[in-house]
Amino acid sequence: MTGLIAALDRRLRAPAPPTRLAALRVLVGGYALGWLLLRLPHLLDVARAAGSRFDPVGPLAWMDRPAPTGTAVAVLLATIGAGVGFTAGWRWRLSGPAFAVGFLAVTTYRSSWGQIFHTENLVALHLLVLAVAPAADAWSLDARRRGTPVAATGDHGWPARLLSLLTVGTYAVAGWAKLRNEGLGWVDGDVLRHHIAHDALRKELVGAAHPSLGPALLGQRWLFAPMAAASLVVELGAPLVLVVRRLRVPWAVAAWTFHVGVLALMAIAFPYPLVGVAFASLLPVERAPGWLRRRGRVGWRRPRGEVVNP
Repeated sequence: MTGLIAALDRRLRAPAPPTRLAALRVLVGGYALGWLLLRLPHLLDVARAAGSRFDPVGPLAWMDRPAPTGTAVAVLLATIGAGVGFTAGWRWRLSGPAFAVGFLAVTTYRSSWGQIFHTENLVALHLLVLAVAPAADAWSLDARRRGTPVAATGDHGWPARLLSLLTVGTYAVAGWAKLRNEGLGWVDGDVLRHHIAHDALRKELVGAAHPSLGPALLGQRWLFAPMAAASLVVELGAPLVLVVRRLRVPWAVAAWTFHVGVLALMAIAFPYPLVGVAFASLLPVERAPGWLRRRGRVGWRRPRGEVVNP
Protein backbone atom coordinates (compact mmCIF):
# COMPACT_ATOMS: atom_id res chain seq x y z
CA MET A 1 0.00 0.00 0.00
CA THR A 2 2.88 2.35 0.86
CA GLY A 3 4.44 1.67 -2.54
CA LEU A 4 1.15 2.44 -4.31
CA ILE A 5 0.77 5.73 -2.47
CA ALA A 6 4.36 6.66 -3.32
CA ALA A 7 3.76 5.85 -7.00
CA LEU A 8 0.59 7.95 -7.07
CA ASP A 9 2.42 10.82 -5.38
CA ARG A 10 5.23 10.67 -7.97
CA ARG A 11 2.68 10.67 -10.77
CA LEU A 12 0.75 13.58 -9.28
CA ARG A 13 3.87 15.66 -8.65
CA ALA A 14 5.65 14.93 -11.93
CA PRO A 15 7.12 18.14 -13.37
CA ALA A 16 5.14 20.10 -15.96
CA PRO A 17 5.89 23.33 -17.83
CA PRO A 18 4.80 26.50 -16.02
CA THR A 19 3.13 27.60 -19.26
CA ARG A 20 0.54 24.80 -18.90
CA LEU A 21 -0.56 26.11 -15.52
CA ALA A 22 -0.49 29.66 -16.90
CA ALA A 23 -2.73 28.68 -19.80
CA LEU A 24 -5.21 27.13 -17.38
CA ARG A 25 -5.12 30.30 -15.26
CA VAL A 26 -6.02 32.39 -18.31
CA LEU A 27 -8.74 30.02 -19.50
CA VAL A 28 -10.43 29.33 -16.16
CA GLY A 29 -9.97 32.87 -14.85
CA GLY A 30 -11.12 34.38 -18.13
CA TYR A 31 -14.20 32.19 -18.17
CA ALA A 32 -15.12 33.02 -14.56
CA LEU A 33 -14.55 36.73 -15.11
CA GLY A 34 -16.64 36.67 -18.30
CA TRP A 35 -19.43 34.84 -16.47
CA LEU A 36 -19.50 37.49 -13.74
CA LEU A 37 -19.66 40.30 -16.29
CA LEU A 38 -22.38 38.64 -18.35
CA ARG A 39 -24.43 37.90 -15.23
CA LEU A 40 -23.75 41.25 -13.59
CA PRO A 41 -27.33 42.64 -13.91
CA HIS A 42 -28.75 39.45 -12.39
CA LEU A 43 -26.12 39.37 -9.62
CA LEU A 44 -26.88 43.01 -8.75
CA ASP A 45 -30.57 42.09 -8.48
CA VAL A 46 -29.60 39.27 -6.11
CA ALA A 47 -27.63 41.73 -3.98
CA ARG A 48 -30.75 43.87 -3.64
CA ALA A 49 -33.18 40.97 -3.05
CA ALA A 50 -35.64 40.98 -0.15
CA GLY A 51 -34.66 39.00 2.92
CA SER A 52 -37.79 36.85 3.19
CA ARG A 53 -36.49 34.36 0.61
CA PHE A 54 -32.98 34.13 2.02
CA ASP A 55 -31.96 30.52 2.77
CA PRO A 56 -28.15 30.35 2.99
CA VAL A 57 -26.36 27.23 1.76
CA GLY A 58 -22.87 25.81 1.68
CA PRO A 59 -20.07 28.06 2.94
CA LEU A 60 -22.61 30.77 3.77
CA ALA A 61 -24.90 28.52 5.85
CA TRP A 62 -23.74 30.36 9.00
CA MET A 63 -25.49 33.59 7.91
CA ASP A 64 -28.81 34.31 9.62
CA ARG A 65 -29.76 37.26 7.41
CA PRO A 66 -28.78 38.65 4.00
CA ALA A 67 -25.76 40.88 3.69
CA PRO A 68 -26.50 44.61 3.48
CA THR A 69 -26.97 45.63 -0.15
CA GLY A 70 -23.90 47.84 -0.11
CA THR A 71 -21.74 45.02 1.25
CA ALA A 72 -23.02 42.51 -1.30
CA VAL A 73 -22.42 44.92 -4.19
CA ALA A 74 -18.95 45.79 -2.89
CA VAL A 75 -17.98 42.10 -2.69
CA LEU A 76 -19.26 41.55 -6.22
CA LEU A 77 -17.33 44.48 -7.68
CA ALA A 78 -14.18 43.61 -5.71
CA THR A 79 -14.41 40.05 -7.04
CA ILE A 80 -14.60 41.33 -10.61
CA GLY A 81 -11.54 43.51 -9.97
CA ALA A 82 -9.67 40.55 -8.49
CA GLY A 83 -10.70 38.51 -11.54
CA VAL A 84 -8.86 40.92 -13.81
CA GLY A 85 -5.72 40.50 -11.70
CA PHE A 86 -6.20 36.72 -11.58
CA THR A 87 -6.48 36.34 -15.33
CA ALA A 88 -3.59 38.71 -16.05
CA GLY A 89 -1.41 37.20 -13.32
CA TRP A 90 -0.93 40.52 -11.52
CA ARG A 91 -0.10 40.54 -7.79
CA TRP A 92 -0.86 36.85 -7.83
CA ARG A 93 -0.48 36.17 -4.12
CA LEU A 94 -3.32 38.62 -3.50
CA SER A 95 -5.48 38.43 -6.63
CA GLY A 96 -5.39 34.62 -6.88
CA PRO A 97 -6.94 33.79 -3.50
CA ALA A 98 -9.14 36.92 -3.54
CA PHE A 99 -10.81 35.99 -6.82
CA ALA A 100 -11.25 32.32 -5.92
CA VAL A 101 -12.83 33.10 -2.55
CA GLY A 102 -14.87 35.98 -3.99
CA PHE A 103 -16.25 33.85 -6.83
CA LEU A 104 -17.21 31.13 -4.34
CA ALA A 105 -18.94 33.72 -2.14
CA VAL A 106 -20.82 35.37 -5.03
CA THR A 107 -22.05 32.10 -6.54
CA THR A 108 -23.00 30.68 -3.14
CA TYR A 109 -24.90 33.85 -2.27
CA ARG A 110 -26.75 33.53 -5.60
CA SER A 111 -27.82 30.01 -4.61
CA SER A 112 -29.07 31.15 -1.21
CA TRP A 113 -32.42 32.51 -2.41
CA GLY A 114 -34.48 29.36 -2.87
CA GLN A 115 -32.87 27.83 -5.98
CA ILE A 116 -29.53 26.07 -5.83
CA PHE A 117 -27.43 26.39 -8.99
CA HIS A 118 -24.89 23.64 -9.75
CA THR A 119 -23.48 25.00 -12.98
CA GLU A 120 -20.64 27.00 -11.38
CA ASN A 121 -19.52 24.48 -8.74
CA LEU A 122 -16.69 23.03 -10.84
CA VAL A 123 -15.51 26.51 -11.84
CA ALA A 124 -15.27 27.50 -8.17
CA LEU A 125 -13.27 24.36 -7.32
CA HIS A 126 -10.87 24.94 -10.21
CA LEU A 127 -10.30 28.53 -9.15
CA LEU A 128 -9.51 27.46 -5.58
CA VAL A 129 -6.87 24.98 -6.80
CA LEU A 130 -5.26 27.53 -9.12
CA ALA A 131 -5.28 30.16 -6.37
CA VAL A 132 -2.90 28.13 -4.18
CA ALA A 133 -0.66 27.11 -7.10
CA PRO A 134 2.17 29.04 -8.83
CA ALA A 135 -0.12 29.74 -11.78
CA ALA A 136 1.43 33.15 -12.52
CA ASP A 137 5.01 31.91 -13.08
CA ALA A 138 4.55 32.36 -16.84
CA TRP A 139 2.40 34.40 -19.22
CA SER A 140 1.64 36.95 -16.53
CA LEU A 141 2.39 40.51 -15.53
CA ASP A 142 4.22 39.19 -12.47
CA ALA A 143 6.47 37.01 -14.66
CA ARG A 144 7.10 39.93 -17.00
CA ARG A 145 8.18 42.11 -14.10
CA ARG A 146 10.41 39.35 -12.72
CA GLY A 147 12.03 38.72 -16.11
CA THR A 148 13.68 35.39 -15.23
CA PRO A 149 12.04 32.27 -16.71
CA VAL A 150 10.93 29.61 -14.22
CA ALA A 151 11.89 25.96 -14.75
CA ALA A 152 9.33 23.17 -14.87
CA THR A 153 8.73 21.65 -11.44
CA GLY A 154 6.29 19.37 -9.68
CA ASP A 155 4.60 22.46 -8.27
CA HIS A 156 3.45 23.21 -11.82
CA GLY A 157 2.32 19.65 -12.41
CA TRP A 158 0.08 18.68 -9.52
CA PRO A 159 -2.43 21.57 -9.84
CA ALA A 160 -3.26 20.70 -13.47
CA ARG A 161 -3.66 17.02 -12.56
CA LEU A 162 -5.84 17.93 -9.60
CA LEU A 163 -8.06 20.00 -11.91
CA SER A 164 -8.45 16.93 -14.12
CA LEU A 165 -9.23 14.76 -11.10
CA LEU A 166 -11.96 17.20 -10.01
CA THR A 167 -13.43 17.30 -13.51
CA VAL A 168 -13.69 13.56 -14.01
CA GLY A 169 -14.75 13.14 -10.39
CA THR A 170 -17.87 15.24 -10.91
CA TYR A 171 -18.95 12.98 -13.78
CA ALA A 172 -18.16 9.78 -11.87
CA VAL A 173 -20.18 10.99 -8.87
CA ALA A 174 -23.13 11.82 -11.15
CA GLY A 175 -23.00 8.35 -12.68
CA TRP A 176 -22.76 6.68 -9.29
CA ALA A 177 -25.77 8.69 -8.09
CA LYS A 178 -27.80 7.33 -11.02
CA LEU A 179 -26.91 3.76 -10.11
CA ARG A 180 -27.48 4.34 -6.39
CA ASN A 181 -30.92 5.88 -6.92
CA GLU A 182 -32.20 3.86 -9.87
CA GLY A 183 -29.93 0.82 -10.11
CA LEU A 184 -29.52 -0.78 -13.53
CA GLY A 185 -33.12 0.26 -14.20
CA TRP A 186 -31.65 3.56 -15.38
CA VAL A 187 -30.39 1.83 -18.52
CA ASP A 188 -33.86 0.95 -19.83
CA GLY A 189 -34.43 4.66 -20.49
CA ASP A 190 -37.82 5.04 -18.78
CA VAL A 191 -36.41 7.09 -15.88
CA LEU A 192 -34.69 9.46 -18.31
CA ARG A 193 -37.85 9.73 -20.42
CA HIS A 194 -40.02 10.51 -17.40
CA HIS A 195 -37.48 13.03 -16.14
CA ILE A 196 -37.52 14.91 -19.46
CA ALA A 197 -41.33 14.86 -19.50
CA HIS A 198 -41.55 16.13 -15.91
CA ASP A 199 -39.02 18.91 -16.57
CA ALA A 200 -40.85 20.07 -19.71
CA LEU A 201 -44.24 20.07 -17.94
CA ARG A 202 -42.92 21.98 -14.94
CA LYS A 203 -41.36 24.65 -17.14
CA GLU A 204 -44.53 25.00 -19.18
CA LEU A 205 -46.64 25.41 -16.02
CA VAL A 206 -44.41 28.13 -14.58
CA GLY A 207 -43.97 29.86 -17.93
CA ALA A 208 -40.26 29.15 -18.21
CA ALA A 209 -38.49 28.56 -21.51
CA HIS A 210 -38.51 24.91 -22.48
CA PRO A 211 -37.26 23.05 -25.55
CA SER A 212 -39.55 21.53 -28.13
CA LEU A 213 -37.18 18.68 -28.99
CA GLY A 214 -37.46 16.81 -25.67
CA PRO A 215 -41.28 16.62 -25.59
CA ALA A 216 -41.35 15.86 -29.32
CA LEU A 217 -39.22 12.76 -28.78
CA LEU A 218 -41.18 11.36 -25.85
CA GLY A 219 -43.22 9.16 -28.18
CA GLN A 220 -40.03 7.55 -29.54
CA ARG A 221 -39.47 5.34 -26.51
CA TRP A 222 -36.73 3.30 -28.17
CA LEU A 223 -34.39 6.32 -28.23
CA PHE A 224 -34.10 6.68 -24.47
CA ALA A 225 -32.38 3.40 -23.56
CA PRO A 226 -29.31 4.15 -25.77
CA MET A 227 -29.16 7.72 -24.44
CA ALA A 228 -29.39 6.55 -20.82
CA ALA A 229 -26.70 3.92 -21.36
CA ALA A 230 -24.44 6.43 -23.12
CA SER A 231 -24.73 8.86 -20.22
CA LEU A 232 -23.57 6.15 -17.81
CA VAL A 233 -20.64 5.24 -20.04
CA VAL A 234 -19.51 8.87 -20.20
CA GLU A 235 -19.90 9.43 -16.46
CA LEU A 236 -18.64 6.16 -14.98
CA GLY A 237 -15.90 5.87 -17.60
CA ALA A 238 -14.52 9.32 -16.83
CA PRO A 239 -11.78 8.15 -14.39
CA LEU A 240 -10.19 6.06 -17.16
CA VAL A 241 -8.89 9.22 -18.85
CA LEU A 242 -6.59 9.80 -15.88
CA VAL A 243 -4.63 6.63 -16.70
CA VAL A 244 -5.21 6.18 -20.45
CA ARG A 245 -4.04 9.35 -22.15
CA ARG A 246 -5.37 8.44 -25.60
CA LEU A 247 -8.91 8.44 -24.24
CA ARG A 248 -8.82 12.08 -23.17
CA VAL A 249 -9.86 13.74 -26.41
CA PRO A 250 -12.58 11.16 -27.28
CA TRP A 251 -13.96 11.35 -23.75
CA ALA A 252 -13.97 15.17 -23.74
CA VAL A 253 -15.83 15.16 -27.07
CA ALA A 254 -18.32 12.61 -25.70
CA ALA A 255 -18.86 14.63 -22.50
CA TRP A 256 -19.34 17.82 -24.53
CA THR A 257 -21.86 16.02 -26.76
CA PHE A 258 -23.66 14.83 -23.62
CA HIS A 259 -24.09 18.46 -22.48
CA VAL A 260 -25.28 19.51 -25.93
CA GLY A 261 -27.91 16.79 -25.68
CA VAL A 262 -29.02 17.98 -22.23
CA LEU A 263 -29.32 21.52 -23.60
CA ALA A 264 -31.32 20.38 -26.63
CA LEU A 265 -33.65 18.05 -24.73
CA MET A 266 -34.17 19.99 -21.49
CA ALA A 267 -32.90 23.55 -22.05
CA ILE A 268 -30.44 23.06 -19.18
CA ALA A 269 -27.06 24.62 -19.96
CA PHE A 270 -23.76 23.90 -18.22
CA PRO A 271 -21.68 26.66 -19.84
CA TYR A 272 -18.31 25.64 -18.38
CA PRO A 273 -18.13 22.30 -20.23
CA LEU A 274 -20.10 23.60 -23.21
CA VAL A 275 -17.37 26.15 -24.00
CA GLY A 276 -14.76 23.44 -23.41
CA VAL A 277 -12.82 25.08 -20.57
CA ALA A 278 -13.85 22.38 -18.09
CA PHE A 279 -11.77 19.87 -20.07
CA ALA A 280 -8.73 22.09 -20.69
CA SER A 281 -6.59 20.51 -17.95
CA LEU A 282 -6.75 17.16 -19.77
CA LEU A 283 -4.96 18.62 -22.79
CA PRO A 284 -1.57 20.27 -23.46
CA VAL A 285 -3.22 23.68 -23.73
CA GLU A 286 0.11 25.51 -23.50
CA ARG A 287 0.75 24.46 -27.11
CA ALA A 288 -2.34 26.27 -28.41
CA PRO A 289 -0.67 29.69 -29.03
CA GLY A 290 2.13 28.10 -31.08
CA TRP A 291 -0.36 25.99 -33.02
CA LEU A 292 -2.47 29.06 -33.79
CA ARG A 293 0.59 31.00 -34.94
CA ARG A 294 1.63 28.17 -37.26
CA ARG A 295 -1.89 27.87 -38.63
CA GLY A 296 -1.96 31.62 -39.19
CA ARG A 297 1.29 31.57 -41.14
CA VAL A 298 0.14 28.64 -43.27
CA GLY A 299 -3.25 30.24 -43.86
CA TRP A 300 -1.75 33.52 -45.08
CA ARG A 301 1.04 31.95 -47.15
CA ARG A 302 0.11 31.79 -50.82
CA PRO A 303 0.96 28.45 -52.48
CA ARG A 304 3.82 28.64 -54.97
CA GLY A 305 2.60 29.19 -58.50
CA GLU A 306 -0.79 30.46 -57.45
CA VAL A 307 -2.15 33.07 -59.83
CA VAL A 308 -4.13 35.92 -58.34
CA ASN A 309 -7.03 37.10 -60.46
CA PRO A 310 -6.63 40.75 -61.53
